[in-house]
Amino acid sequence: MEETLEKNVLPRILIADDEDGIRFAMKETLAEEGYEIEEASDGQEAVDLFGPEKFDLVILDYRMPTLDGLETLKAIRRQDAEVPILFVTAYGSKDLAMEALREGAYDYFTKPFDVDEIRVVVRRALEKRTLRRRVQILSRHMDASLGFDQIIGSTTEMRDLFHLIQRVAGQDVTVLVLGESGTGKELVASAVHRHSKRRNKNFVAINCAAIPGELLESELFGHERGAFTGAHAQKIGKFEHANGGTMFLDEIGDMDSMLQAKMLRVLQDNEFQRVGGNKTVKVDVRIIAATNKDLSEEVAKGRFREDLFFRLNVIPLYIPPLRNRRADVPIL
Repeated sequence: MEETLEKNVLPRILIADDEDGIRFAMKETLAEEGYEIEEASDGQEAVDLFGPEKFDLVILDYRMPTLDGLETLKAIRRQDAEVPILFVTAYGSKDLAMEALREGAYDYFTKPFDVDEIRVVVRRALEKRTLRRRVQILSRHMDASLGFDQIIGSTTEMRDLFHLIQRVAGQDVTVLVLGESGTGKELVASAVHRHSKRRNKNFVAINCAAIPGELLESELFGHERGAFTGAHAQKIGKFEHANGGTMFLDEIGDMDSMLQAKMLRVLQDNEFQRVGGNKTVKVDVRIIAATNKDLSEEVAKGRFREDLFFRLNVIPLYIPPLRNRRADVPIL
């Protein structure tokens, strides 16, 4: 369902208080403001009624059977970290109110409460809730429709690249980003990740040309304790950190032949062994590689594995150099 900035529904409020008279008074006061009200007579009932996105505001009394107000607040927070919660305490219970605020309550008021104060605090909390939702929705819309604010380009070539990124992002296949140094290959890889179903998982990047081969293997795949001099503890590699997300291998054309063979296994079987280990580690990672070299030429010269090249070159994305798109120069 498409998200919209406004909801044509009344705000829903959950009131939890074991005193029928107080609960009724709050319900009548807030119903007059046009809110939908549900009631709970104890903490456990409130937790059972609550669900993420079900209520826009919760009002909790401290003294309740089964679960007190603080316990109820914590239980609700485990389900929804953002719903505003108002805490009700007896006069003089400021320490309890402060503890509730530390646990994530939006505000508090004391008994006997002032009707006008309740109206104001509730209205303010709901306005903040609405504003936060609008910001989140606008942010998601901007990311989905644009998501390329860091990539320089307004020419036809770059607009075509943006559209291609959006198309390939959802396919969850290996991507090879091609372009000269300085054209923004990592930014393109990051944009693919942000538009993919893996966007809420890690995007892990490493420059294969910047790290010597023996160290690069440990960085990528991790190592076991005692694997080499100085390996005093087990280390988790970049691939394990990227599990569930995206692994970006910049300048993969500079990777040595031994590592190319190990990389081929990851692409074929989604598994590897840490340096110095014999246990197979399984990962679910999308690989995006990048290079400023002509890999087909590197294959012809025997410097890059042909089978690895074909595994990487499922979807190539070419970034044209800035000198070939003069119209983008003023943007800089």
